[in-house]
Amino acid sequence: MWWLIGIAAVLILFYKRASITVWTVSIFALLLLYSILSPSYAITMTLNWVVFAVVASVLNIRFIRRQLISQHILRLYRKVMPRISKTEQEAIDAGTVSWTRELFSGNPNWQYLHNIKAPKLSDEERAFFDGPTAKLCSMLDDWDITHKRLDMPPKVWKFLKDEGFFSFIIPKQYGGKEFSAYANSEILTRIYACSVTAGSTVAVPNSLGPAELLLNYGTTEQKDYYLPRLAKGEEVPCFALTGPVAGSDAGAIPDNGVVCKGQFNGEEVLGMRLNFNKRYITLAPIATIIGLAFKLFDPDHLLGDKVDLGITCALIPRETAGMEIGNRHFPLNIPFQNGPIHGKDVFVPLDYIIGGRKMMGQGWRMLMECLAKGRAISLPASGLSSARISAFSSGAYSRIREQFNTPIGYFEGIEEPLARIAGYGYMIDAHRSLSAALIDSGEKPAVAAAITKACATEYGRKVANDAMDIHGGKGICMGPNNYLARGYQGVPISITVEGANILTRCLMIFGQGVIRCHPYVLDALEAANNQDKKQGSKDFDKAIFGHIGLVLSNIVRAFTFGISCGYIAGAPRGAGKLRKYYRELTRYSTALSLTSDVALATMGASLKRKEKISGRLADIFSMLYIGTSILKHYQDQGSHQEDLILVDWAMQEVLYTIKKQYRGLFSNFPNKVVSTVLRCIIFPLGIHPMEPKDNLGTKLARMLMSNSATKQRLTHGVYTGSAATNPFGKLAQCLQAVLDCEDLEKHFKKLIKKNKLHGLTFEENVELAVQKDLLSKDEAKKLLDMHALRMEIINVDDFEPDELLGKKAKTAKKTATTKSDSAEVLE
Repeated sequence: MWWLIGIAAVLILFYKRASITVWTVSIFALLLLYSILSPSYAITMTLNWVVFAVVASVLNIRFIRRQLISQHILRLYRKVMPRISKTEQEAIDAGTVSWTRELFSGNPNWQYLHNIKAPKLSDEERAFFDGPTAKLCSMLDDWDITHKRLDMPPKVWKFLKDEGFFSFIIPKQYGGKEFSAYANSEILTRIYACSVTAGSTVAVPNSLGPAELLLNYGTTEQKDYYLPRLAKGEEVPCFALTGPVAGSDAGAIPDNGVVCKGQFNGEEVLGMRLNFNKRYITLAPIATIIGLAFKLFDPDHLLGDKVDLGITCALIPRETAGMEIGNRHFPLNIPFQNGPIHGKDVFVPLDYIIGGRKMMGQGWRMLMECLAKGRAISLPASGLSSARISAFSSGAYSRIREQFNTPIGYFEGIEEPLARIAGYGYMIDAHRSLSAALIDSGEKPAVAAAITKACATEYGRKVANDAMDIHGGKGICMGPNNYLARGYQGVPISITVEGANILTRCLMIFGQGVIRCHPYVLDALEAANNQDKKQGSKDFDKAIFGHIGLVLSNIVRAFTFGISCGYIAGAPRGAGKLRKYYRELTRYSTALSLTSDVALATMGASLKRKEKISGRLADIFSMLYIGTSILKHYQDQGSHQEDLILVDWAMQEVLYTIKKQYRGLFSNFPNKVVSTVLRCIIFPLGIHPMEPKDNLGTKLARMLMSNSATKQRLTHGVYTGSAATNPFGKLAQCLQAVLDCEDLEKHFKKLIKKNKLHGLTFEENVELAVQKDLLSKDEAKKLLDMHALRMEIINVDDFEPDELLGKKAKTAKKTATTKSDSAEVLE
């Protein structure tokens, strides 16, 4: 009985994550009770008290604990801990952790999550969204932009500058809009849906670029001069980081600047001679001010003893001598302004460094800190726009388009991609909203931003593929009436830029996440590297014993959650029907924390190179973030009961992905013994991944084919105005007509089925029905109008051969024809 009481007490203390003090008091109380109730075992009791006194003294007296235990662990730790480069350290230090730290704790504080203010547009932001943004959408003819002009028309460029589309992040004191991150994201999402070219153009000045860097690090003089000009569009910015040699490994840029004296405006000044070769720079061909990242050197010691000053960022005017700029890249037929920048012996004063001389060598830290915010806004907006237009168009088209006398959306083969489009769209919107809310609360959520960028764009690719599959030939025939193809073409662009998704998944999400978000890993690393050995020893002692306690607690919690299928895990009050999902996420938070510690302990520094392992752990971490964002998103939107089908599908997909990745992780874990033990602890009843249920998919498909409130929330912001020229407007008009005619069309089809109408076409049968008094004239007109709209949606564009030629091709063809005609005459 005493053994059982002791084991129960130990398990409870581990489960509750009791401190060493609580452990000591609890064990003391148990021994005292045992001594009183079992006095006959005097020798055993004496031995127990001696052991207790020794262990309690060692663990509670920190000086003794450090000398006997921590110091030895510290020496071993310093030998095996991974080496972290300066750029890696700056990336790790960038930004804040906020909610992602809770996910790594193994016991998320749900109140913390729900205390994050729900994102919402202010009255001013709503007016801009409904006014200038809608006006811009009405001006965008994407076929004209992408096929005829290969650029936006001058009136659109002027409108963007005049209305402040380049100033969302600039404070009002400098003439900017000073919009929230959520408003920035919502506006970009709406623009991307109409034109990837326009969306990319607006995104860059409002993301990682000169304005963001100036706001955070610029001198007063730099801010006062450049920010008002950027806000008005008098300056067009770009930022040049990537080059042919340094892509994902941006810290290895070969572009350099050498501190030297030179002539500037007729005077000899101390400055930098820059040489660089950049590519993939958005807005570069038309930029007037170039943000440049390079490595700065001082070989002549004009500034001090140090030669390698580190990565530095500067602002270089376009007209500076030695700058070669203006050529364009052509990324996947999406003609946003993008191109290379080259510089040969470009001399500029040191004052051109963003932030002045004090910020020399701080460029990488500056970029990482700014990227911690920007990565969560612009590119996730492109993924969300892909989801919204795919949901809007595919749902409507699946109801409008018929085969075998049935709307194609009623076939189960179409239901599957429709369900994925709806579910993934909800997931994107949820974690994009959470990340924006974190930024608006003052956070710089580096890891959350990486998750959001990678997952939003990846899911954006999946829904674009599904939408194309549903539309078939309608989707692949280019032209003014194709509302999917250009967005589909542009999807890989968002996958690639600002940290390609492969890099982000394999190195950043888990690699940065486990160090920054884990409760003790970063503390232990910093303690081990502390130059003050005494303080480092104290800090390491605190971190390592906290870490040991966390691991032991997670072992107990993971097993109890596994054996109970998560039913004893915590959930917030008022969770209602979502309680089961809160419990599951708590369970897998504990599992992630335990698995990460085991992976670090068994693989050490080599884990950094085990990208397949870290990639699976990144997926699990990402799903936890997305899962928690789904539950918050449902609450933030008002907890509408009809939206539960979206929540259920999305959460089932999240849990399926987590289990699938765990199965792959255990199958490929290098140490099979450890893998087996870990699997038995976390999944004592086995791993059973299950995809979302089919009946949920049917409900989601039917929802997309309707005009329900749930669909309106899911596809919010898709511009449907200007129905005469806007394909989405035509779709909305046609879908409403089809829904309005639903009963009438069923009656009409029954007439045909009963052989009462024998016309060869839809129109002939309608006319016959009127002649036979089977339909009134009003009913006939309603059907004919609906049918005309339907055929307009179903039909695809076709062209005269010359219409598909660009201007240069047409000129070349005309010249060749003229020469041919002349040769024929001479002959």
